[in-house]
Amino acid sequence: MSKLKAHLLSQKPAQSRGYYDYSYLDSYASDIQGKSDYSWIVPLIIVIGFENETKRPKFGTRFLKENSDIYAHNAWDNYEVEEEFLNEIIDKIDKNSKTKLTETEADELERNASKYWNEFYSKHQNKFFKDRHWILTEFPELTPITKNDVPKKFILEIGCGVGNTVFPLIQLDSRQSLFIYCCDFSENAIELVKQNPLYNEEHCRAFVQDITGDWTKSPIRNESLDIITMIFVLSAIDSDYHCRIIRNLLPFLKPNGLILFRDYGQFDMAQIRFGDGHCIKDKFYVRGDRTRAYFFAENEVEHLFEQFGLEKIQLNVDRRLQNKMLPK
Repeated sequence: MSKLKAHLLSQKPAQSRGYYDYSYLDSYASDIQGKSDYSWIVPLIIVIGFENETKRPKFGTRFLKENSDIYAHNAWDNYEVEEEFLNEIIDKIDKNSKTKLTETEADELERNASKYWNEFYSKHQNKFFKDRHWILTEFPELTPITKNDVPKKFILEIGCGVGNTVFPLIQLDSRQSLFIYCCDFSENAIELVKQNPLYNEEHCRAFVQDITGDWTKSPIRNESLDIITMIFVLSAIDSDYHCRIIRNLLPFLKPNGLILFRDYGQFDMAQIRFGDGHCIKDKFYVRGDRTRAYFFAENEVEHLFEQFGLEKIQLNVDRRLQNKMLPK
């Protein structure tokens, strides 16, 4: 029986903590920030599997106890957003989501999803996303093995992009105690992975894969994986396919295997910034480059994994309040 541990962050993480790159999300719309110098967003972290809770660094340990101390630090964890401010955010999202794409437009985005991601990587190459050097802080289960008598770990990274998770792990794994399969929908992304000087098929194997489709030609055997990582992947895919993806992946896990999942959460700052005409359906949007973004609600994450028999270890919301200067 695998287990589910989930952690839902809400607020913009300080970039020094390295959660993920928000350089393109610099500010709120001015009508949302009228009453506060603070902004908030909701990333989402899910960990599925067994773990020793005492070994994991605790998420968010800086708490605001007195409002008078609000400027003592740049960010506060587990900050409860005022109901009035939350309602403003919900109203903003509702307003910008009224005009939905037509069914024809939505179907075109689905049919050409691979094309748009290929165009993305053709344009940005490996320059858009930063390497995830924070990966072991968030997911210590990926730590390379140092003991000689411990078997090698076999890992699958889905939606690997250009290897921003894969190569930081390879750099840390001098003993080659990890073997990492990595796949992506984009042929251009996989080609960039293979061009990386760190790519070595004795340590890593990259392949093109539609994770919603047929896996019979993949190089992975059933019950061969210790860990599957899914980091900002499902949000790029229509939620109609999320159950199918989990169902496709579970046969590859060993008994007591692990899924590490992290993604956008509902009311994320990125969701607020989507203007009218970008909404495909509830919580699902199209960006200007025609790639898409879905924002998870806490309860649907729990249901998504538990319906397949994964046992929940933890699912909680960690809200972060971050000091941010208002635009003039």
